[in-house]
Amino acid sequence: MEKFKAVLQLQSQYRSALSYGLITLLTAGGEKIFSTVVFECPCNATWNLPYGLVFLLVPALALFLLGYALSARTWRLLTGCCFQSTSESSSPRLHRAFVCMQISGMAAVASLTWVAVALLGGSFYVCAASGSTLMATRLCKNRDPGCVDKLPQVPCKQEAEMLDMQSELKAQSQVFGWVLIAAVIILVLLVKSIIRCISPISYLQLQFWKIYVEKEKQILQSQATEHATQLAKETVRCFFECANPNECKTPSREAWEQISALYTFNRENQFYSILHKYVNKKKEKDNVSSSKGEEMVPILHFVDDAGMTNTHQL
Repeated sequence: MEKFKAVLQLQSQYRSALSYGLITLLTAGGEKIFSTVVFECPCNATWNLPYGLVFLLVPALALFLLGYALSARTWRLLTGCCFQSTSESSSPRLHRAFVCMQISGMAAVASLTWVAVALLGGSFYVCAASGSTLMATRLCKNRDPGCVDKLPQVPCKQEAEMLDMQSELKAQSQVFGWVLIAAVIILVLLVKSIIRCISPISYLQLQFWKIYVEKEKQILQSQATEHATQLAKETVRCFFECANPNECKTPSREAWEQISALYTFNRENQFYSILHKYVNKKKEKDNVSSSKGEEMVPILHFVDDAGMTNTHQL
């Protein structure tokens, strides 16, 4: 039992790293299946370039959009925004734009992994490059005059000259792949270092903050489920017994709207979540969207992930 708890604690502590690792493995496996089972270069001067680019870029775009769709922050940002005027909006436009940038960065992990793995494999790039007139001019320099006409056949033919050009294109693809991987790693490390550097929160407080958010999410989920179950039971009982319902208090629409807002940090009044802020500001009859002293802190992006899942996932 203790070992099981240790595994759960490890999973909770490194959830983000494990998630990105799993995404990377699944993306790499998907690319391998596509390149060996589905992909078949037409070896045609007209179709090589678009065919290769479609397999290289369209799955990356699909994974990017899927990253947006699977992010809880996306739906927190979008839900109800069409019915809110600028003055009523719980989250300023700048904050929303900043959150969109953060979601985009996280969603780009799978798409960049696809492109990098595809470039390391080389099949898609070789097919696309063999149909490019610009590549033909460069690759066929100092070769026989018929090279340009033969180039689209490079992915298919096994002749010595064809294999030589194929090896050159594959080498280019792999170089681009490693350059992309190195650039992404450097960029991620740089951005993470800057975010940590400008953080107004110390390292240990940040660890406590993450524990609090996780516990609040679990308790909110449990209490919401229990409350919804009681309300549903009371409703069904009244229907079958033709009775009047007993009073069952639930938060107002305004309360739900306020705790659905995006979190902002305040140095003077420190709250660990939007729910924590709402509960404390409620007694002061203050609105959680009050912008006085509020600021966006990138390192606290995980706070907006707190909330509830639907009952089908319980």
